Amino acid sequence: MNPATALASVLVDELQRCGMTDVVLAPGSRSAPLALALHAAEESGGLRLHVRIDERSASFLGLGMAKRSGRPVALVCTSGTAAANFHPAVVEAHESGVPLIVITADRPPELRATGANQTIDQVKLYGTAVRWSAEIGVPENRPGMVAYWRSLVSRAWGLAQAPVPGPVHLNAAFREPLIPDGDETWCEPLDGDATGAWTKVRAATPGSVLHVPPTRRGVLVVGDGAVNVKRYVAAASMAGWPVLAEPNGNARYGDHALSSHHFLLGVPEFVERHRPEVVVTLGKPGLSRPLLSLLRRAEEHIVLAPDLAHWPDPVRSATQVAPEVEIPVVSGDDTWLKSWRSADRAAAAAVDAVLDAVPEVSEPRLARDMVAALPGGSLLFTAASMPIRDLDQVMRPRRGIRIMANRGASGIDGLVSTAMGAALVHSGRSYALLGDLAFLHDQNGLILGPRERRPDLAMVVVNNQGGGIFSLLPQAALRGPFERVFGTPHQVDLEAVAAAHGVPYRRLAAAADLPKALAGEGLRIIEARTDREANAALHADLRHAAHAAVRDILA
Repeated sequence: MNPATALASVLVDELQRCGMTDVVLAPGSRSAPLALALHAAEESGGLRLHVRIDERSASFLGLGMAKRSGRPVALVCTSGTAAANFHPAVVEAHESGVPLIVITADRPPELRATGANQTIDQVKLYGTAVRWSAEIGVPENRPGMVAYWRSLVSRAWGLAQAPVPGPVHLNAAFREPLIPDGDETWCEPLDGDATGAWTKVRAATPGSVLHVPPTRRGVLVVGDGAVNVKRYVAAASMAGWPVLAEPNGNARYGDHALSSHHFLLGVPEFVERHRPEVVVTLGKPGLSRPLLSLLRRAEEHIVLAPDLAHWPDPVRSATQVAPEVEIPVVSGDDTWLKSWRSADRAAAAAVDAVLDAVPEVSEPRLARDMVAALPGGSLLFTAASMPIRDLDQVMRPRRGIRIMANRGASGIDGLVSTAMGAALVHSGRSYALLGDLAFLHDQNGLILGPRERRPDLAMVVVNNQGGGIFSLLPQAALRGPFERVFGTPHQVDLEAVAAAHGVPYRRLAAAADLPKALAGEGLRIIEARTDREANAALHADLRHAAHAAVRDILA
């Protein structure tokens, strides 16, 4: 099956699974895959297809049907001015709150801005007149496409209705061939969820609480930006669920919180024996690939999203989305939780043994020990790349501190200034854990006028002479270009930088000296020098030791 036919078939099928009953089509060439899929769906009795030769008339026909029924109606057209002729109806739908799903066929990127026939800029064509807009991208015959396409359509269906009804826009780029080629094979099943939409969205209406089916085999995942954390951690604890919390989710506390889930979920035998029946996600997870794999394999993945205009679903596995969730109390056998906790203890002990055997300063041990050493009420701001991942892998559960990171877009920019801003309004002691490149990227954040308030902030800077995270990625195997274009070494003297800005400085010489180094008040810089290659080797040792400990528990 060619990619254009596969994409069109899946889009139409998912619209039907969501509940679509009426589609208006204005025919054209580039939209041929969609037209054929819609015709086949009508022939099978799946939906009603309405064909009009004029796009403006077609769009207002769909507007009238959606306005009267209160249900989303899809509009489909070809590329170019055909899509532009939908605009008046889209504006009316926006202003009057009418749910429309606008699907515009488009030329692939290589034909854009070349003078190719019927090719205009259709990306975000309708501007602020749509609730949401997505460029689907050219379909490819590779695994993962079906989940992406179906998740995208079900998200569009949900956003056209909640929180405020209105139009949404999907721009579908197709390469030729545009008609079926007679081959029905594809690299993965094209099927959807037999029970309906790929992701079901529960609207934010009074009393719209999603009740999770009672089960002991559940998991609570807490990521960045999570809200109502204490409530849901307490509920998960009452249900006997383990809590897998990223550090900046601020839920890694209590008896049910694990510290080594990154390592546990990297052991296939453990994953096979610990398949949850339901996973509930708060906030946006994204630090650990093994954790994302757990979400991908979950039988039921419920995403808590107070703002239904946006919900995190990085691996396109969400089965239900709701603004409020109730996790029922389940009594009885606690074998499920005990199994998770015993494996976690074994992995954590193995990790600690590896870290404690090295007296020199290492990045993972620095992260572990720093969290443990902070006084209650402290704020810890971390860089969004390697430091937050070190915390995720080695931080032990504890109460009384707040961890923050700029993980919204996970950029390297502005971290010194963000840490200082957070410290200025925090009521307790404040600390930061940054890499050298993140620190240098925002040196100007240290410039303070003589009458400006100075934060009480201990800024720990891990100096490994470059971009340490790249040494843990596949790029590290490219020995020739690696150091120049990934490692990006520098020769900046951080003590001189501190002196230039009048900031007290000290060097952390040994891992055991950390508590003494953190002592003090005011803005200060603590440099911890490490080696990138040694750090990569240490991470490999941690992974090997933790996995071996988990396998011993399973044996």
